[in-house]
Amino acid sequence: MQNKVLILDFGSQYTQLIGRRVRELNIFSEIKPYNKVPETLSDYKAVILSGSPLSVRGDDAAHPDLSNIRGKMPLLGICYGAQYLAHFNGGNVAKSNTREYGRANLSYVKDGSVFFEGIGKGSQVWMSHADTIKELPENTTLLASTDDVEYASYKFENEATYGIQFHPEVYHSTDGKQLLENFLVNIAGMEQTWTPDAFVEKTVAELKEKIGDEKVILGLSGGVDSSVAAVLLHRAIGKNLHCIFVNNGLLRKNEFASVLQQYEGMGLNVKGVDASARFLDDLEGESDPETKRKTIGRVFVEVFDDESQLVDNAQWLAQGTIYPDVIESVSATGGPSATIKSHHNVGGLPDYMKLKVVEPLKMLFKDEVRRVGASLGIDKALLGRHPFPGPGLAIRILGDITREKVAILQEVDHIFIQGLRDWELYDDVWQAGAMLLPVNSVGVMGDERTYEKCVALRAVESTDGMTADWVNLPYEFLQKTSNDIINKVPGVNRVVYDISSKPPATIEWE
Repeated sequence: MQNKVLILDFGSQYTQLIGRRVRELNIFSEIKPYNKVPETLSDYKAVILSGSPLSVRGDDAAHPDLSNIRGKMPLLGICYGAQYLAHFNGGNVAKSNTREYGRANLSYVKDGSVFFEGIGKGSQVWMSHADTIKELPENTTLLASTDDVEYASYKFENEATYGIQFHPEVYHSTDGKQLLENFLVNIAGMEQTWTPDAFVEKTVAELKEKIGDEKVILGLSGGVDSSVAAVLLHRAIGKNLHCIFVNNGLLRKNEFASVLQQYEGMGLNVKGVDASARFLDDLEGESDPETKRKTIGRVFVEVFDDESQLVDNAQWLAQGTIYPDVIESVSATGGPSATIKSHHNVGGLPDYMKLKVVEPLKMLFKDEVRRVGASLGIDKALLGRHPFPGPGLAIRILGDITREKVAILQEVDHIFIQGLRDWELYDDVWQAGAMLLPVNSVGVMGDERTYEKCVALRAVESTDGMTADWVNLPYEFLQKTSNDIINKVPGVNRVVYDISSKPPATIEWE
């Protein structure tokens, strides 16, 4: 593939957004740590340097070797990247006298700039930096300014090297997508051919060649990622794909049966394994969140291993791992730290299973997985399902786990989620769920004093889960949902609604 963008990550919280925005232009992007520049760059047609929490003035400044990039292919430095290109080429970067964070508007745009084609004065941009460029290097041209940031954008003369001190990848930069398109298409000459259909065709061919006639086992979760991975593999190897769907006793109400039925309608070879008693026995009385996760992961591996042994001569393990799980990021201290996360349904398989791993979605972002699923003809209802944590309701029960608490939360969750569907609010929410809190509160029901459980409802809107805002659900809906829960779920006498955003809060409570 000789039409890729290389994004060098300096540890910015927005690096994944750069990758996603480039993909939205139907151009393939790859993210690599700044200190792991690929030795061979022939597959790339442009390079982008990300922002960073570091300062180019610091002793720990990230300082990559760009000798094989600079002047040899189009290069764009964003925020730290722009300051890096200025500072180490004779310019002057200093601590800003004013806090340059948040919305700003372009007050100057150079006429005739290909980089800013279609973008004029007044365009809103998003700033996020403590340092600022005070003086540009020689042989550069100023392209844009804001009222507070004189050198908001510049270009090195006689080469396609650009710098911007704002973030085009965030939605607050209203013409950010246009700016990236100008750089990648008009300047770098890249083709916009990265589409779901093209991905499916290429991936199916690669899977056929890689796997051949060997058997693959896949742990299904009922979620989007594992389902899309299963259909991709099924298209490539057919009956040689063996799917296992494990009921850990912590799924939503009736979910085990309904998901199995849905998979059967998709023509997949799926075996359902009800191991709920085994999970709940091992979790009984456990309250530590990390121990809950480890227990669930351990028991899953045991159950999965037992079942995989029944698939004669299985050679491969398939996982629904997606790109954010495998991107290597750079920490704020400047040291590279691999953040490779085990897929929640396999929890890190032990060496004794001796299976080769295949991850057909490992280069896709979440929204791309859904688009690929649509290209494969997967039902919209499945593709539109809210994300659900791998440990299930275990991390939505704060405190110790008991069968009684699981049953209570399943009923509460069912009323909440079904209500969102009935009120046609489900598709307006990215993720929703209920938390069973480890507190009892006083109530009055039928002239009698009660001392029962409190549940918290949570609904957020997001694009990828990295940031999220709480959803302003209608008061009438919340009122009816609260009444239904208290009247229909024994043991609950109080309902609250979580109105915290991420950050600073997380989406889940544990």
